[in-house]
Amino acid sequence: MADPEPFPITEEVLAAARRALPLGLCPECFGRLFGRLGHGLTNPERAARLVAAVGEAPAEPVRPCPGCGDAFARLGVWVDRAVAAADGFEWHRFTCGSRWEPELLATEEHRWLTVGSAWGESVRSAFNREWGKAIGARTGFDGGPERPDLVFLGDLPVGRVEVTVMSVYVRGRYRKLDRTVPQTHWPCRRCQGRGCDSCQGTGKTYPTSVEELVGGPLVEASGAEGTRFHGMGREDIDARMLGRGRPFVLELLRPRRRSLDLAALAPEIARRADGRVEVDHLRPAEPEEVVRVKEAAPEKSYRVGVVGPVPVAKVNEALLLATGRAIAQRTPTRVAHRRSDRVRARRIVAVRLVDATDEGFTLEMRTEAGTYVKEWVEGDGGRTEPSLAALVGVPLKVGYLDVLDVHDTEGE
Repeated sequence: MADPEPFPITEEVLAAARRALPLGLCPECFGRLFGRLGHGLTNPERAARLVAAVGEAPAEPVRPCPGCGDAFARLGVWVDRAVAAADGFEWHRFTCGSRWEPELLATEEHRWLTVGSAWGESVRSAFNREWGKAIGARTGFDGGPERPDLVFLGDLPVGRVEVTVMSVYVRGRYRKLDRTVPQTHWPCRRCQGRGCDSCQGTGKTYPTSVEELVGGPLVEASGAEGTRFHGMGREDIDARMLGRGRPFVLELLRPRRRSLDLAALAPEIARRADGRVEVDHLRPAEPEEVVRVKEAAPEKSYRVGVVGPVPVAKVNEALLLATGRAIAQRTPTRVAHRRSDRVRARRIVAVRLVDATDEGFTLEMRTEAGTYVKEWVEGDGGRTEPSLAALVGVPLKVGYLDVLDVHDTEGE
């Protein structure tokens, strides 16, 4: 096979090669001194060409090799260790890294200076590449940094391979139909998840969550060790999420199986949730989608049941004033313990009266992302200005709240 580019054996290269001959390096490490020359050659091939060009035999290789500690000679052992570390996991793509003695790496830099080589390749880089090629040859799987399922780390001083199992990501939309279920797992505030009398030993503030109801069947199907739930915002615990549902990405941690029948899992999630949660549009996702979901700021639509005796004409007058209007919302009292206290400008995009009784009325409204709807209705002691309660001049209370839609672009 022809070289993609010529191997430039100049006088400078030959002089460096002559200085390297007495070092007792293995062919891999001798060739690594010139690893950035002759693209397409292996390091032993570089070594062979240089020895032939110099016309002198190198010194007998020292054992262990001073350049790699015989790591390249033991490449098959490291492949065995990698395959053993991956046992029990489904994988098709991988990448490799390695950890070395700092003294060996420092000696390598000194050797480059002594030989006068400006073309050296580090032992870590060469070992990672050759180890990956050997794992690929053994398993038939693809090595490379793009989208690995497993990451192998060879700890050369210890003689052990550590394996990092990359997460599997599933994207979808959920509907929450139960007003007692939070979006994510809440550890008990008193015991921080350890289990106490306050939480009856469960370690949880609430018996279950959307994360657990959606994640349970996926964890079982994948053999994962746990989950992380990434939602496009969140609704209050006592609010329902209706309509198309809220977009989310569920991250499955250290999964043993990566090939999941998501079409079959959606009805299984609904069956086990027993009417509390439903999911749609489950599909495989990429890690980057977590950021897109978390950073998205779509408008949202709500249905709000308001308690308070207000004449219909007065409600409509107030809604006319509120529509399209900016409001100033200081961090609500109910979340002030976990969010910075500042004033946020938000806008009521649209709002209309759906029905009314002597005791209250129902609104449907669309707001900018991040609007605190309950506080806009009730006023939160003046922390939202203007509030609907201030506009109608009567104290109001939110009886219930439903999220009707999250107006992201997916599916629209």
